[in-house]
Amino acid sequence: MIVRQAANVLDLLEFFARRGQPATLAEVSAAFGWPRSSTFNILTTLAERGFLYEPRPRAGYYPSPRWMALAQEIAAAEPLPDFAHPLIERLSAETGETAAIVAPAGTQTVFLDVVESPASIRYFAQAGHRLPIHATSSGRALLTQYPKKERLALYRRIDFQRHSETTPLTAEDVEARMAEEAARGWHSSHAEYSADLAGVAVPLPLGERRLSVVIAGPMFRMQDRMAEIAEILRNAVASASPRPAPR
Repeated sequence: MIVRQAANVLDLLEFFARRGQPATLAEVSAAFGWPRSSTFNILTTLAERGFLYEPRPRAGYYPSPRWMALAQEIAAAEPLPDFAHPLIERLSAETGETAAIVAPAGTQTVFLDVVESPASIRYFAQAGHRLPIHATSSGRALLTQYPKKERLALYRRIDFQRHSETTPLTAEDVEARMAEEAARGWHSSHAEYSADLAGVAVPLPLGERRLSVVIAGPMFRMQDRMAEIAEILRNAVASASPRPAPR
């Protein structure tokens, strides 16, 4: 269930990230189709809490550094371990593809850290990027770390939509695919959610934390290298010597 007021605030923040400049009440209202009164209430509430400010008179609102300060405090309380970023830097360099650390977020996954491929045609992703947990290699690498009872409860919340011919459409489909992938030691996806995109992933458990590492790129480069990339990925993760992050 989506709480509309909360979703509106998050949509507004993403709007400013894309826009990269202040916006007036009228511009925000027009961009979202919100009533001016509702737009006024959201903007003034955020401004009064210090999350929006007016850089120049009558130029509109823009997010304040308060967002960054809070984000830094939150990240510092639950950091990725020191080896995590060098690990995906190494993986991206060795494979030529995009590498990321991924965590669960309800029925979605969220990218915590990303190193993009240097290739002009590549998988574009940034920290905060989200994907369905059941229809991606990184997601199933996370699901294998759940007790089965918890997985089954999660499946009941998933909207099993068909994104392509390879998308798993039932909980049974996901479980069967996970069993096959776990047996060979790595998870893969072939355009299950994003057209012409392939991925290889393995779990990266850290104590009670559930994480995965994924290599993703265009199908035309990945499809004949899946096993090779999986071997690089498994060896890199094994040699990284994961240890619990400080709390």
